[in-house]
Amino acid sequence: MPLNIPDIQLPRVVIVGAGFGGFQLARSLPSSSFQTVLIDRYNFHQFQPLYYQVAMAGLEPSSICFPLRRSFQKKKNTFVRVAEVEGFDPGEKKLFTDQGAIRYDILVLATGARTNYFNRQDIEQAVIPMKSISESLYLRNRILEDLEKAVVAPRDSDLSPYLDIAIVGGGPTGVELAGALAEMKKHIVPKDYPDLDNDRMHIHLIEGRDRLLAAMRPESSDRTLTDLRSMGVEVHLNSRVHSIETNQILLTDGRIIRAGKVIWAAGITGALVKGVPETSLSPGGRIRVDDYCRVQGLQQVFAIGDLACMETSEYPKGHPQMAPAAMQQARWLASYLRSSTDRPFRFTDKGQMATIGRNKAVTEFAGLRLAGFPAWAIWLLVHIYYLIGVRNRLIVLINWIWSYLFYDQNLRLIIRPRLPPSGKG
Repeated sequence: MPLNIPDIQLPRVVIVGAGFGGFQLARSLPSSSFQTVLIDRYNFHQFQPLYYQVAMAGLEPSSICFPLRRSFQKKKNTFVRVAEVEGFDPGEKKLFTDQGAIRYDILVLATGARTNYFNRQDIEQAVIPMKSISESLYLRNRILEDLEKAVVAPRDSDLSPYLDIAIVGGGPTGVELAGALAEMKKHIVPKDYPDLDNDRMHIHLIEGRDRLLAAMRPESSDRTLTDLRSMGVEVHLNSRVHSIETNQILLTDGRIIRAGKVIWAAGITGALVKGVPETSLSPGGRIRVDDYCRVQGLQQVFAIGDLACMETSEYPKGHPQMAPAAMQQARWLASYLRSSTDRPFRFTDKGQMATIGRNKAVTEFAGLRLAGFPAWAIWLLVHIYYLIGVRNRLIVLINWIWSYLFYDQNLRLIIRPRLPPSGKG
């Protein structure tokens, strides 16, 4: 039988994607009412807001990941399958994967978002994205490997290809990356590489708009800009990338920024699944859904999370592509499928936040705006709360306490994947 799922006398809900939305939905659906099949290319749930800390060697990948099968060990009629989804046929109600096809009664698309390169293949090939654990580990290796190259380079040589880093995109991801790199430059590089002049390391943050964190209030943007510049980050506002060449970035105004590593955090778009009609797509590359998360033009097909674009008067371009929106949609959809609600989905905005560095953050919630240590403490507590698993919460908390007290972590390891010799297992 394809994907080895038994047929039983319950409606089969197939969920594509184990991000915040898909994972929450699978946990919320009652085993007595549905057979739930959760499909993802990985066998673990990833806590995306902390990818950058893995990239900066602040956390190990296992601290922000949780095995899917462990989550559903005691949940009857729930199945996890690791497979690459290739598309679906809404007429036959079949989902196709690289491991075979599966019939569904209800299909929920929760594939999240992917990096948006704005149809620029040249940029895609030249930058480092950060939308998965593997990409975070790649960035960590690149930073550490280049530091090792810089320390053995002749003293009078140009070290910018090894030390200089540019981040494109001034949203929360770009801001948090820039702040973490600035703290690494100040606290870690001098201790690990005492014979390397850390002043030769430059961190650039490039933003196309006139302020950082454009989704937050101007006051929060101004505070973030001030904090980053005080930490030594070179912030370039109203700046757009024209092209990226070897070890340098050419901006549209003609300026050149030298950097050996370019991290792309300039935007996201929906991770689409083949089978969705073109007429159901929004200009931003997301799937249009109605107030009940139903994909326009399809029967018994739903979309939630970053992939879904529910256009309302308050959110004409869809809800924010953040974890709270995905989890709220998942919990609401579970209730809707149980027929325990007929009210349309309504998003409750719980606020926004971004951390900049030690004791530095901005937070907006319930009409309040906080900055500095209070905002930083709230950011820590919220992220600890949303992590999956008591073990992960404890490990992350201990890591953060240790790092705060001693300005250090023992995670700066260069771990390269090694393939077996040809012809061996």
